[in-house]
Amino acid sequence: MADPPTGPPPASASSEQSRLKGHLGHLTRQEEAAVVEFKKLSASKGFYRPETDTQRASHDDGTLIRYLRARKFVPQDAFTQFKDTEIWRKENNLDTLYEKIDIQDYQEARSVYPQWTGRRDKRGIPVYLYEVGKLDSKKMIAYSQATSKSKAKGPSPSRMLRLFALYENLTRFIMPLCSAVPNRPNPESPVDQSNNIVDISRVGLKQFWNLRTHMQDASQLATAHYPETLDRIFIIGAPSFFPTVWGWIKKWFDPITTSKIFILSQEQVKPTLSAFMDVSSIPKKYGGELDFECGMMPSIDPEIRRCLDLKNPKLEELFLTGPTRWVDNEEGEMIALSVGSIDGKPHKEAVATMHSWAVRTATGSRTFQSQRTQPESNVSQPASLPPSAPESRPQSKDQVLPSTTTGPPPVQQAPAAAGSQPIASNAYQQPPPQVVSTSQAMPPPQVPPPSIQPSSQVMTQPATLPPSESVLPNGSVLKSQPAFLDGQVESQNGNAGAPQMIAMPPPTQLQRMETEYMTPATEPSELRKLQ
Repeated sequence: MADPPTGPPPASASSEQSRLKGHLGHLTRQEEAAVVEFKKLSASKGFYRPETDTQRASHDDGTLIRYLRARKFVPQDAFTQFKDTEIWRKENNLDTLYEKIDIQDYQEARSVYPQWTGRRDKRGIPVYLYEVGKLDSKKMIAYSQATSKSKAKGPSPSRMLRLFALYENLTRFIMPLCSAVPNRPNPESPVDQSNNIVDISRVGLKQFWNLRTHMQDASQLATAHYPETLDRIFIIGAPSFFPTVWGWIKKWFDPITTSKIFILSQEQVKPTLSAFMDVSSIPKKYGGELDFECGMMPSIDPEIRRCLDLKNPKLEELFLTGPTRWVDNEEGEMIALSVGSIDGKPHKEAVATMHSWAVRTATGSRTFQSQRTQPESNVSQPASLPPSAPESRPQSKDQVLPSTTTGPPPVQQAPAAAGSQPIASNAYQQPPPQVVSTSQAMPPPQVPPPSIQPSSQVMTQPATLPPSESVLPNGSVLKSQPAFLDGQVESQNGNAGAPQMIAMPPPTQLQRMETEYMTPATEPSELRKLQ
């Protein structure tokens, strides 16, 4: 029996340079060619619809590349897994399931699986916490009984249908949200993974044995149908008998996933977590400052909160702990829709807005152009609910980006005051346009291959971008500094081993420059139906 992987990951693992290999915007020529071949193969078999002038592609590039990364960029192997997943999604009617799942069922499932803390690591990746010790026999028996009474139907067991919804929330709500937050490193690559802290302290061998099927369900589902959504798993509090348990666990994962699991001793916990995330985002029990334990509502970090406008503060719990997905309106704002059902009645309500200035800043674009022609007005609770959303998979944002940069140097932001409220909708004002002239700062455009870069307005990156300022809705000034393009690396904090901003060389024609987000496709009429 192989020993479990003890010790922290190497210091380089927390850097952007390590994470970005094989990600959108950072592909080699061979990987770009694999993307083209994968798309052609999937389209020829009827599992992928390319983008047209009037219709988005059926799947965004970030999603497709996850399958390729999982299969070492072998197009045929990636297609086999992709095809199996698409058939599985159709058989279980996952789009409808997420739209109609009972919100209480969803929240019960959330209570027995890893939970988002509301925070991100230094690279912008969401951080999840899983306290296995809280899953005692009484709690698991109650969950099993509730699952058996669930009204969710499909070829898969009802316990699995609930679990599906949690993964849909990760890919359709949390990842797009983290992708759209300004000032994260490398905004040209969408956030498509998560970091997990798994606390197994005070868990006995018998409890591990009783939970083996429960935990195996999650690991095998992710490996089969949500590939490459895991960045790291940090296991904390491993008991002396853990090598025995590891003999079971390692069989649930493929070798790539197993290489992402790290077992930390008590002395290694805080130094390792601090290399990946700010102390303010580490739960207190692991040496940080965050007041969060499993079962609590996510504690949204200040950078996310200042970009959001909650339509009603009383809806924050529903927004963060229920099934939610994003749509976009004509103003370039991402609208969070709370979906599901309550007491058997369909529920769909706009609960929050990610403002357009945040999306523009996050993607590095100076303008936002929508492909739709009719503006959307404010969305409110409907008097009568519309039909469920059209069948779709996570899609790209409706954005046309003149340029993307490799992420601005770190910007010092004042932390939000304790108990601060999100920006009120009536206080929001569109920020003034950037002072940088595109015609002066940008050289003539070069159009990359259409199969890799559908945007017709892509432009090459200048040697440097001049600094600029934007006035935010809360009155603060957001400054962006010149992007270094000479191969130098700027450290975020100057500490050895800490995550660093990676200065990328000038993009070539084969590098993807358009930011793609895994937000669902929006039928223009959907928001109007909710008025």
